[in-house]
Amino acid sequence: MTKSRHAVGLRHALGFLALACAALVMLPAWTDTAAADFRLCNNTTSRVGVAVGYKDNDGWTTEGWWNLPVRSCETLLRGTLVARYYYIYAVDYDRGGEWSGQAFMCTRDKEFTVRGTEDCLARGYDRTGFFEVDTGEQQSWTVQLTESAEQPRSQSAGAPPLVIPPAGRPAPTQIRPPADSIR
Repeated sequence: MTKSRHAVGLRHALGFLALACAALVMLPAWTDTAAADFRLCNNTTSRVGVAVGYKDNDGWTTEGWWNLPVRSCETLLRGTLVARYYYIYAVDYDRGGEWSGQAFMCTRDKEFTVRGTEDCLARGYDRTGFFEVDTGEQQSWTVQLTESAEQPRSQSAGAPPLVIPPAGRPAPTQIRPPADSIR
């Protein structure tokens, strides 16, 4: 009877150990699919520089630059989105042109993080027009930058595409915050 009791205990311990190992192996896959981020994909044939603006509990922030190679994606902000509206400015390094809009925020040529959107020039920054991305209060979002001939878009699971201005062209009419007013 002692042998069978040990055998049952050993089987339970091995079963529990196998289950724990399987859970550890699956954990990275589960956390990747559950990640909520703000991402941008460069679906062009040029290298692109990207800046992002957003409002959190501490106020407005603009950050840059992310340099995206041809046909690549980058996570700009990690974690669950804290706002409904985000703002993007992007530059086509190889062919010129930009993706811009009428929401003005502070930037500079070098890597930056700027708090606030007021008095950019007086504070030593450039005043740059960003285009608005309405995430519809989703937890994660991906913006797609495309060539002029392609239809650009932003996406979340089940969300309709948002048109993004192609390089070298003005922002479409649906991206229309007043010149000095951002949400």
